[in-house]
Amino acid sequence: MNLVFRSIDLEAHAELCVHFRRDAFACSFADGDQRFALEGGEHAQDYLNWLSKRINACPESCVHVFDGQEIIGQIETELRGQEKLGYVYLFYLIPSRRGQGFSDQLHDYVMQLFQEVGVIRAQLSVSPTNEKAMNFYKRHGWQDLGLRPGHTDIHLMELAIEAA
Repeated sequence: MNLVFRSIDLEAHAELCVHFRRDAFACSFADGDQRFALEGGEHAQDYLNWLSKRINACPESCVHVFDGQEIIGQIETELRGQEKLGYVYLFYLIPSRRGQGFSDQLHDYVMQLFQEVGVIRAQLSVSPTNEKAMNFYKRHGWQDLGLRPGHTDIHLMELAIEAA
């Protein structure tokens, strides 16, 4: 099944974005709800402001993933082309679509996007307790660099991006 990737329409789907991000935190951390509340701000407004800036800077870097008319996922990235570094903030699929191979298409979308803007390496942060995510990233060639500087429970991972 081919998925479609469209820039997030924050005006129409802000609540859905917050729900997806909150669920990602819950999947990654035992204190995910508290952690999201601290980082997202009151009523998730800090998160929505941050996301709006990312979308305005590069619409294709923050997308909803569609299967037909249904939104089944979300990707949030940042393109740091001048540094040749891309950063993945979020790969997200709704629970009913996990484990069906859709995540590979999300990964492929990001790798193609990064290649198009000249990114030569990508990074992301992941909780080492999120074994499914860790296994997914390792299967796709991401290298675990160990603890992310300044954190005690998040690992930094990196992937070399092949030229297009």
